[in-house]
Amino acid sequence: ARRRLKPLRTVVAWRGRAEWDQVMVGLYCGDSRLQQDALDRVSAWKSRYGPKMPLAVDCTAELIRCKVLDSSGKLKSHELILSYGLALVRFVNLITERKQKMVSIPLRQLAREVDIPIWVVDLRHELTHGKLPRLALCRKGCDVVLDWLRKMYWSRQLGNNLCEESEDEEEEQEEVEANAELDSDAWE
Repeated sequence: ARRRLKPLRTVVAWRGRAEWDQVMVGLYCGDSRLQQDALDRVSAWKSRYGPKMPLAVDCTAELIRCKVLDSSGKLKSHELILSYGLALVRFVNLITERKQKMVSIPLRQLAREVDIPIWVVDLRHELTHGKLPRLALCRKGCDVVLDWLRKMYWSRQLGNNLCEESEDEEEEQEEVEANAELDSDAWE
């Protein structure tokens, strides 16, 4: 008679499914005040979770932070370009770096593999090595990347629970916590 072991619980930075959903909705709602509340919550998660924070959550927060700063009207266009630029460069570098093996693979090829538009990689190249692009292009890049993150990460976190309601709330919570651990390794 073997004793059945309980599955290991995963410790995450958020309190539960409701907090996770609230932050996701807040980040993508378009209301600066609610977005700032969601960013504050992500900052709290980061302080609890540190380097274990999923890259997608971190990148989403940085890009939304740029949009909130932009809508505040407090920064000059040059400052906004630098802010958007840093967030976009960081996104491309972090997402593609996970796909780099021992051999260096061109960023454009890696971007194709993970379905990031090539022009976003070109924008990253300009931001890193060339003349700074126009603010409108940085804003468009931010919107495209946020949409990519929503489709490739956030929607997938909700995916299992959108189709059917779980009878057991604890089981649902474990599923969300396990899915929320997803980082860019799972995007491969």
